[in-house]
Amino acid sequence: MKLVSWNVNGIRAVYKKGFEKFLSSESPDIVCLQETKAWPEQLKEEELNPIGYKSAFSSAEKKGYSGVAVFYKENLKVEIVGTSIGIDKFDSEGRFIIFKVEDYLIYNIYFPSGTSGDIRQTYKYEFLDAVCEHIKSLPKKDKKKVIVCGDYNICHKAIDIHHPDKAEKMEMSGFLPDERAWMDQFSELGFIDSFRYVNKDIKDKYSWWSYRAGARGKNLGWRIDYFFIAEAIKERLKDAYIKSEILGSDHAPIFIDLS
Repeated sequence: MKLVSWNVNGIRAVYKKGFEKFLSSESPDIVCLQETKAWPEQLKEEELNPIGYKSAFSSAEKKGYSGVAVFYKENLKVEIVGTSIGIDKFDSEGRFIIFKVEDYLIYNIYFPSGTSGDIRQTYKYEFLDAVCEHIKSLPKKDKKKVIVCGDYNICHKAIDIHHPDKAEKMEMSGFLPDERAWMDQFSELGFIDSFRYVNKDIKDKYSWWSYRAGARGKNLGWRIDYFFIAEAIKERLKDAYIKSEILGSDHAPIFIDLS
């Protein structure tokens, strides 16, 4: 089963840049999208359900902002569990889709950015804590089959960012000590970073690049998109990779293959 996570920076925009061709050529079983920036009623039927796929959306109350979606092959039995974790200030921004497929419990999450200032950075920390507490509250049997994918807006290790010393010195959101400590804490709940598990200490692999100064062409990037999977299912992980050559967003799609 091939799963994709991709911050598309606007689903209507990525459709104009070849999203249907991406579905056709890659043929993923499940695609988790973040930052869709659209309500379902703003999309055409062929965009909601492209050939061979069905979809589900969680949209922000604010138009043109945030939002997540999942596209899945028609032959899969997918149960949408919910689009919230029971905290209105987070749920109102359309940041969650939780669903079951096979025996996996998958969380597609668009984690907040803190780059706009202290207010949103505080919101981000509160969001991170809420996600941790929610995962902790799951029944033990569910924790063993959880996958949490999405744009985390955090680089976990120095190897995940092209300029760690500069980012640390400038106290850049996304590479702050408390954010990275949260990633450690999250891992300790029983998760592994699928990309690092497969690829070990491979360098210069990123999933996001600034639009400024030709950063993508120079590969001056950050790895902020992840598939964290429960330790109990790591033996099912066959591959994990990033396709930086696929354009359409300032993020690249990330992939895992599971048995």
